Amino acid sequence: MYPTKHLHDLGQSLWLDNITRDMLDDGTLARYIADLSVTGLTSNPTIFDNALKTSTSYDTAVAKRVAKGLKGEALFLELALEDLTRAADLFRPIHDRTNGVDGWVSLEVSPLLAYDTKSTIAAAKDLHARAARRNLLIKIPGTKEGLPAIEEATFAGVPINITLLFSPEHYLAAADAWLRGVERRIAAGMDPHVGSVASLFISRWDGAVASTVPADLKNRLGIAIGRKTYRAYHDLLASPRWQRAMNLGARPQRLLWASTGTKDPAASDVLYVEAFAAPFTVDTIPEATLKAFADHGRAGALLPRDGGDCDEVLGKFAKAGVDVPALAARLQEDGAKAFTKSWEALLQRIADKASAVASAR
Repeated sequence: MYPTKHLHDLGQSLWLDNITRDMLDDGTLARYIADLSVTGLTSNPTIFDNALKTSTSYDTAVAKRVAKGLKGEALFLELALEDLTRAADLFRPIHDRTNGVDGWVSLEVSPLLAYDTKSTIAAAKDLHARAARRNLLIKIPGTKEGLPAIEEATFAGVPINITLLFSPEHYLAAADAWLRGVERRIAAGMDPHVGSVASLFISRWDGAVASTVPADLKNRLGIAIGRKTYRAYHDLLASPRWQRAMNLGARPQRLLWASTGTKDPAASDVLYVEAFAAPFTVDTIPEATLKAFADHGRAGALLPRDGGDCDEVLGKFAKAGVDVPALAARLQEDGAKAFTKSWEALLQRIADKASAVASAR
């Protein structure tokens, strides 16, 4: 049995953090589902940029759309929707079997809208309608401006993957926005079951402090933040407010571990996957990390519900001069900027690809 199956049996969902048209065409994604217990998938602009850069599989589709006059973002979204609806169909049996708990794929709204609430809401509704797949999540950043969009999209029945969360406080604000949308649906007599995950980014914490903390604190900050957030997650699940909503038909929003690929070459390549083994959570895992864990990973002790030693470890980082709240704000801001940069690079890739296929004709 692969170690990935062990994680699945413990109650954790493994979602692949990658998609390419090649892996859809050659059966790679289907094999990951069958052999490595992959039960969902996430995407982002960098993933699609790499897919377009390394493959000719998109050339025919690009040529057809260029001939129709499409370009830029409109052209990209059609390509992305083609890939993700195919992936959604592969995961649909899992979605049906788990009654909507698992089997999701994710598509991101334009990162250029991260600080534009109104446009984010409109884009989320449009993409969900165009995809026409019940198991497709729309990714909305959990920035201050994104929170009202999360509430409104949830109220409109759009399943949401809340991204760019870096701290327990970010998570709590995002979960509250989602629950407000659910509660409004309950008050309006609507179905309160609107799928959602809240994505907490892990490895970027350790990258941010790698050169400034003592050796004994290397690669420990992300895990401590995750543990503290996991405690907050269980506190919410047990709260009267959440239980009231669940009693009226809502489903709990699940906590998702994002950015779980190891950045430090001196550390284990499965460090974060092993550290975040926890039931009723999701680990969205880069393809290389998925293969590494399937080869030599080990799911040890489950993540402690009470956060374990997180307070003690975070206290050590404070003594080492790390201002965790300030760093969380910076990481979220930097993350939004990085997503924007990736989006712009993707659109340039689309333009270059469109020009190349047009010239070839």
